[in-house]
Amino acid sequence: MRKIDKATADKYFRIRTTMIIVFLLIGFSVSYGVAFFAESINASGAMILGMPAHYYMGAQGAVVTFVVLLFLNAIISDYVDKKFGIDEKQNVQISGGASDH
Repeated sequence: MRKIDKATADKYFRIRTTMIIVFLLIGFSVSYGVAFFAESINASGAMILGMPAHYYMGAQGAVVTFVVLLFLNAIISDYVDKKFGIDEKQNVQISGGASDH
């Protein structure tokens, strides 16, 4: 495995930390945003698939959002890893498939 300089490693971890913070903020806003606005959503009388809109958004929308965030995290993480030269296939070839941790 090749060594990378500290500036490159710092940039890599800054990007990854920013991604985590953004995804956590989105998750937090989706989870608590629906609960925060539930009364006003319920007052409008909106229904989705025969359920009150605030209930449906909390029960289904939050879960779907989290699943989408997981996929986005995986796709973006792979892109960032490749950008910084971290390639899982190359690591397996170098180590012969053995894990060092």
